[in-house]
Amino acid sequence: MVRNCSILTMTTLQPVNPKPFLNGLTGKPVVCKLKWGMEYKGYLVSVDGYMNLQLANAEEYIDGRHSGDVGEVLIRLTFF
Repeated sequence: MVRNCSILTMTTLQPVNPKPFLNGLTGKPVVCKLKWGMEYKGYLVSVDGYMNLQLANAEEYIDGRHSGDVGEVLIRLTFF
């Protein structure tokens, strides 16, 4: 007799092409977390070829605390 038996399934991660993924989020609410710990929550307006993001109705959060409404924001992608 087997008791408390769980079946574990292994899920595989599929790589995602970031440009179509981001374009599919256009018009939807998103959260963009920067490497310095700041977060911007807003609606994704557009993404360019460099994956820079334009958000509308954005709010800024620093260390998880709301620091204010910032409206329209452009977030530049950098690799440094």
